[in-house]
Amino acid sequence: MSMTDTQFEYLCQFIRRESAIVLEPGKEYLVESRLGPVARREGLATVGELVQRLQVTRAASLRAQIVDAMTTNETSFFRDSHPWQTLRETLLPQLVAARSTSKRLVVWCAACSSGQEPYSLAMLLRDEFPDVAMTWQVKIVATDISDAMLARAREGVFSQLEVNRGLPAAMLARHFRRVGASWQIGADIRSMIEVRAANLDAPQSWAAVAGVDLVMMRNVLIYFDSPTKAKILEEVRRKMRTDGVLMLGSSETAVGVEHRFTRRQAGKTIYFVPR
Repeated sequence: MSMTDTQFEYLCQFIRRESAIVLEPGKEYLVESRLGPVARREGLATVGELVQRLQVTRAASLRAQIVDAMTTNETSFFRDSHPWQTLRETLLPQLVAARSTSKRLVVWCAACSSGQEPYSLAMLLRDEFPDVAMTWQVKIVATDISDAMLARAREGVFSQLEVNRGLPAAMLARHFRRVGASWQIGADIRSMIEVRAANLDAPQSWAAVAGVDLVMMRNVLIYFDSPTKAKILEEVRRKMRTDGVLMLGSSETAVGVEHRFTRRQAGKTIYFVPR
């Protein structure tokens, strides 16, 4: 390993301070594998040398590269099938009925990575709820801490491998066009998504998100410690409409703020509503 124990500890503190992500002892191999490419781009031989540079520089670009590299960006279209079935059959019909007078729907996709989740939702609305998608005021806010992922989400270009992961062939044909060896989602779907930078551990960075009907914050809280999770969920609750819906990952709970949310289940899908 190229890092010393002291350098690893410094890096853990830096990542925690910048993103609230907790790196535990034993994750040195993960750090080496993810930061090795960053070190090489910087002309450095080892990750240890990269940490040395981080310790003496205030260069925003280097700090952003390191945070980007250490952020887990695993995602896919319609990831985990049952939450999407529940959205289509239960939750979206309920929200559409409840908002039939205002004809306004606000969705927040937190930790959106390269955009597959918000685009999946936009395509679902366009195909299954066309009147809502075409005539309502629909706002899908997609946020992430990674500048690189936000740029990808705005562009809406995906590789063949990425569109093969979870995207039905009929949707690919209906909503995408070929761009070289990749696929770009149509401008009509891209126009439904508002992509913004936000750090979940810094609520001021998502202050503009408000009056939310549906929060999709799936598979991100697992990277935070319990006090941080509770703080984030408390702030999320303040952003939601009183009859809104919160969807977390299948292994995640409203830990620390159970007094603010009621747990509900539809089929295999667990979701939460404000108390």
